[in-house]
Amino acid sequence: MHSFQGVNEIEKDEQRELSLEDLMDLYGNDLKRMAYLFVNDHAQCEDIVQEVFLSCYRNMASFRHESNYKTWLIRITINKCKDYKKKWSFRNLVYKPLLEPLVKQNGTFTSTEEGYLQKERSNEMVKVLSALSPKYKEVLILYYYQDMNVEEIAAVLGANSNTIRSRLSRGRALLKNEWKGGEE
Repeated sequence: MHSFQGVNEIEKDEQRELSLEDLMDLYGNDLKRMAYLFVNDHAQCEDIVQEVFLSCYRNMASFRHESNYKTWLIRITINKCKDYKKKWSFRNLVYKPLLEPLVKQNGTFTSTEEGYLQKERSNEMVKVLSALSPKYKEVLILYYYQDMNVEEIAAVLGANSNTIRSRLSRGRALLKNEWKGGEE
């Protein structure tokens, strides 16, 4: 009987690992993009996502299915990003603009000049977004980069839908005012 319990534990670990692999395939890139928008550092966002999946693996058995896995993973990612931002070492780093844009339109650029301008716009948007208060930044990232609706964001953040709408509106206004002084 004792060895039977050991086999069950091994099977549970294999199922948990298989589920983790599926979750990594399904959501890994989205979580990396989201983490990058929070921390603006490719290496650190990789570390954060790795921590997210380690946490997921450790807590898979206790997942209560009150939300879906994507919502759960996004919540973990946001928390890990906030933890990173609180670290002393992060507060003492100087932000260095990135040379690569986050997203290329249609996968490629039509000219070198257009590519350069797109990179500059992307870099500037990331700077402006990263300077926002976390309560606005997380709502904007979830809405625009994760294509989540207000109700989904409210579920992820554990907030009222009206609060999310208000933060979304205020965040848009702040972005508009900060990004080139309100220029589109």
